[in-house]
Amino acid sequence: QVQLVESGGGSVQAGGSLTLSCVASKYVYSRYCVGWFRQAPGKEREGVAAINSDGIPMYKDSVKGRFVITNDNAKKTLTLEMKNLKPEDSGMYYCAADPNYCGLLTRTWDFVYWGQGTQVKISS
Repeated sequence: QVQLVESGGGSVQAGGSLTLSCVASKYVYSRYCVGWFRQAPGKEREGVAAINSDGIPMYKDSVKGRFVITNDNAKKTLTLEMKNLKPEDSGMYYCAADPNYCGLLTRTWDFVYWGQGTQVKISS
């Protein structure tokens, strides 16, 4: 019953912007840590941003200042605003949830609930 559905992916040129959204089922509780991960072909999945139940965000160093993660608990919608996109930002973006707490973004295994992904392609 835990469901996460991403949308908003697309193809844009470097320097452009995209906003990703993730709608969660009611079983993704507000106390969960929720975040965004991405995976490029042939590369490991990496944490991009996450936000805890208190609204405190954390970001991968390379996206700081460019990406903003927000969580609307009332609408159960997680958003990732991305600007000044770079080719290295390309990949499949996944919305995920950790039922316990927000640890390090590198602890991918703690996020046990995942969406289907939405593709982001940034061309130079």
